[in-house]
Amino acid sequence: MHLSGAILLLTFLVPPFWMLDAGYTTPPGDPTADAPFLLLLAVPSACVVFHVLVQIPAGLLGAWLGRSRTTAARYGSAVGVAGVLSLLLFWSVGGNAWGSIVPAWADAMARGSLGLAGYIWVVRALPGPARHGQG
Repeated sequence: MHLSGAILLLTFLVPPFWMLDAGYTTPPGDPTADAPFLLLLAVPSACVVFHVLVQIPAGLLGAWLGRSRTTAARYGSAVGVAGVLSLLLFWSVGGNAWGSIVPAWADAMARGSLGLAGYIWVVRALPGPARHGQG
């Protein structure tokens, strides 16, 4: 699971749209503007929350659901579970604002699916019963 979290964090080397938009929300010289370093805290915090609440359960459940299937089926199961969990997470945080949830959800799913690919690749390479979801 550490690999999927590290991959998720590395995907933020390309900033998401919400981070770029947040940099231009206040006019220059506004004393009420948030300090720019808060965005540097927001990204790792968002990664930790997404990793713990979505990626880890989705990876484990996807590996278990696809225990006797191909690697692609495991990955598909994991991404499907992650899609549902992340949609529930964004819906609970966003408060029913579907117009703002869907773009952020799609961005998080694109980043999270890369991390899940790393996790499924590691599970695929495990020897013995762990490879088949029995370990």
